[in-house]
Amino acid sequence: MAIRPLLCELEYFIDPVFLYGFLRNEPYSSLLDSGMDRGKLGRFSFIGYDPFMVLKAKGENIEVMTADGTEKMKANPFQFLRSLLLHYETEPAKGEIPFSSGCTGYFSYDLRYFVEELPSTADDDIALPDIILAFYDVVLIFDNLLKKTYISSSGLPHLDTKKNSSCAETRLESAKRFVYSIPSDIFNDRRPFYRNGRPDYSGISSNFTRNRYKEAIKRAKDYITEGDIYQVNLSQRLSAEFSGDSFELYKTLRRINPAPFAAYLNYENFQVISASPERFLRISGRDVETRPIKGTRPRGVNDNEDAKLKDELIQSEKDRAEHLMIVDLERNDMGRVSQYGSVHPSEFIITESYSTVHHLVSTVNGKLKDGLNIVDCLMNCFPGGSITGAPKIRAMEIIEELEPTKRGIYTGSIGYIDFSGDADLSIVIRTVIAKAGVLYFQVGGGIVADSDADKEFDETMDKARAIIEAINIEKSKLVMATA
Repeated sequence: MAIRPLLCELEYFIDPVFLYGFLRNEPYSSLLDSGMDRGKLGRFSFIGYDPFMVLKAKGENIEVMTADGTEKMKANPFQFLRSLLLHYETEPAKGEIPFSSGCTGYFSYDLRYFVEELPSTADDDIALPDIILAFYDVVLIFDNLLKKTYISSSGLPHLDTKKNSSCAETRLESAKRFVYSIPSDIFNDRRPFYRNGRPDYSGISSNFTRNRYKEAIKRAKDYITEGDIYQVNLSQRLSAEFSGDSFELYKTLRRINPAPFAAYLNYENFQVISASPERFLRISGRDVETRPIKGTRPRGVNDNEDAKLKDELIQSEKDRAEHLMIVDLERNDMGRVSQYGSVHPSEFIITESYSTVHHLVSTVNGKLKDGLNIVDCLMNCFPGGSITGAPKIRAMEIIEELEPTKRGIYTGSIGYIDFSGDADLSIVIRTVIAKAGVLYFQVGGGIVADSDADKEFDETMDKARAIIEAINIEKSKLVMATA
C-alpha cells in the first residue's frame, strides 16, 4: 500500500533561494530552483535537507549511507537504484505539485558505460562519484506561479503504519518551526545586471588550446566525411581558481543567467552550481517528455543586432538540419520505452532566448509502456542525444578519443525522482563544479560537415560567458573585501 505524504501549506510565500541560504551548509542539502518561465517550465522549486539515506556510486562500487552507518557493495548502479525505488512507494501529492517525497541529485555522463560497451581512455582527473542521490522524507515546495509555499513529509524510511504516521507528523512540525523561525521578509534579488563589453577571460584556463580544439574539430569532421557519424558534440573544460563562496556564486549566476532547471547541490567536498536551460526527461503519470536543445546564437549588444542574430538562427539551414538529426535520435530513444505510435513532437524547432544566447528547442512526447519507470528511461535514453551526437554510440566513442578528460557530471543529468514514479531531470550544461578551490565548467557544440572551427570555438565561449561573468563579479567582491 502506497504511503500518502502529509502536505501543509504555509501562511506566506518565501523566496526559495533566500530560505536555502539558511540550509546551504547542511550535508547533502539541495536546491532545485526554477529561476525563469514560471508559467511553463519554471513553476516549482524544491529544497531537500537532512536525507534519511544517500546513495553514491563510482562504477560498480556502491555506498548507501543511513543513520545506521555506511553499507558498501558492488552492483549495476541503475539496477540498484531500481531496487531502492521499489522499496519506497508514495501516492502523488494533491493538486499539481510534482515532487513531495523522493530523491534528488545527479547522474554522471560516465554512467554511459552501463548503457553501452564503450572505450575508456580519457583522464578522470576530478574523480567525482558517478551518482549521488539524497533521499528525503521532507521536501520544501515553492509554487513560483501562485506564490505558495508547502512542506511535505512522508515519514520514510519507516514502513510500519504507526511509526510512519508519527514520524511524518513530527518531521512536518519540526520543518514548520524552522521555516517560521526565519524572518518572513520576502527576498528576491532583482538588481539589474548590466553588461560592459567583453568579459574578462584572464585566470580562465582550458583543457584545450584554441588550436588543439580546432584540430579536434578537424578530426571530428574527418569522421563525418568517412561516414562514421553525422554530427558529434565536442566540448572543452574550463577552470579557474576560486576562494569565494560557492553559494554566492550561484546567486550571482542566477541573477545574470536565470534558467528553468537551475540547481545548487551541497556535498561533502564539492558543490554543483547549475543554470541549465535543457530538460532531459520528465515523467508525469504515464506521460514522458524530452526537450532537446540544438542550435545557438549569441545575444546581440542592442535590440537590432539581437533580432538579427535570432532570425539568423531561425533561418539557418545548417542549424535546422543539425537540430532535426537530434530530434530523430530522441524520438528513437523515446520509442524504446513508449507505447507504439505515441511518440511525437509537440513543439518543433522553436526559439528560446536566455541572457547570453538564443537556442533552437523541440519537445518530444510519448506514453510510457506499462511496467516501465524512470530507471528504464535512463537506461534506454541516457545520455541525452543533444550532447552526444548521431549515431549516439559512435559519437560517444569519438568524444572519448578527442576530449582529453572525462566529462564527469557535465552532460549527465540533475533533478528529482518522486517515490510516486514522477521525475524531472535536466541536461547538465551551464554548470560549475566547485572543488578544492577550483571551479570547473564545460562548454561544447555540435560539429557537422560544414562546421567552421573558429565559429564553433567562439560558440563554446558564448555559452561560457554567463559563468565567466559571475566568476568575475565574485572575484571582484573578494578583492574589494580585502582591499
